[in-house]
Amino acid sequence: MRHDGEVAVQLRAGVRRAGELGSARTRAEIPAVAGDFLGTQRMLVIGAADASGRVWASALTGPAGFARPYGERTVVVGALPGPHDPLAGVLGAGRAPDAARAPGGAGGAPEGAGGHDIGTLAIEPGTRRRMRVNGRARRDGDRLVIHTEQVYSNCPKYIQTRVIAEDPAPAPDTGSTEGTGGTGGTGGTGALTGTTLTAGQRAWIAHADTFFVATRAAGLGADVSHRGGNPGFVRVLGGRRLVWPDYQGNSMYMTLGNLELDERCGLLFLDWESGDALHMTGRARVNWDPGGVPGAERLVEFDVDEVVQIGGAIPLRWTFGDYSRHNPPVEGVDGLLTAGA
Repeated sequence: MRHDGEVAVQLRAGVRRAGELGSARTRAEIPAVAGDFLGTQRMLVIGAADASGRVWASALTGPAGFARPYGERTVVVGALPGPHDPLAGVLGAGRAPDAARAPGGAGGAPEGAGGHDIGTLAIEPGTRRRMRVNGRARRDGDRLVIHTEQVYSNCPKYIQTRVIAEDPAPAPDTGSTEGTGGTGGTGGTGALTGTTLTAGQRAWIAHADTFFVATRAAGLGADVSHRGGNPGFVRVLGGRRLVWPDYQGNSMYMTLGNLELDERCGLLFLDWESGDALHMTGRARVNWDPGGVPGAERLVEFDVDEVVQIGGAIPLRWTFGDYSRHNPPVEGVDGLLTAGA
């Protein structure tokens, strides 16, 4: 299916094969190597829109094998968004069709079977491997069933290496038999919500080296992607605006292509040591003048609509390894980014 947003961004970026990359290069079927990789993962990042159309990013976790393929176009995830998760309302209701609820059968819900657009990112920081699985998701009991529409891998650029600690923190009981929601039970801490970033949240973002961004375009599905750089690559301009550089990638422009058609998007920052999660939903626009920011091909400006912070959102704890050798420097660019915004 032609994605006019991706084509417009590719043309503006000077991509010679505009229209041949991005969604045009994905496949709906799950290759064996992708299925094998998916079956070893402990965490998935997901992105979707809530009932009001606001887009959020979140994370689901579980033991290796909690997400696995069945047939050519079905992925079953043994975890659900927890009660405090911004996506609990849309991915915590409804049932999958019978075909999708029978993993041993032919596999896959039929096209147009319903559900919610979902973007899914399986990322393994320890090896810098990642793949995206986008499609339609429905709840089936204590699991999600995803009918795949786009399956593809990504390059390892800008991924910082991290490994999961041998003894993750105990997971709260979310009712799932296999995994936990990314913002499931919080050990009694609940969720801190607001429309403006607190001082602590601004400091968290200012020191982050990784975050995730979810987007969606009507009729074209949802997507969630990784963004990484040296600490400080995301700049906080007050309580309701962020700016980050868009570095050179693989010219697919799936995130920016969705934003070209719908500026609503969601961000997820994880505290890799505590398991806390910081969710934001808002609107993002591309500034095509990088303003001299090292490594930037353009800037992305994000305005906050709502913030949800949840303590102990995921049970996994990660140990830092090293930064990607591709990360551009960030020293001395505060004024440049401020001017670019």
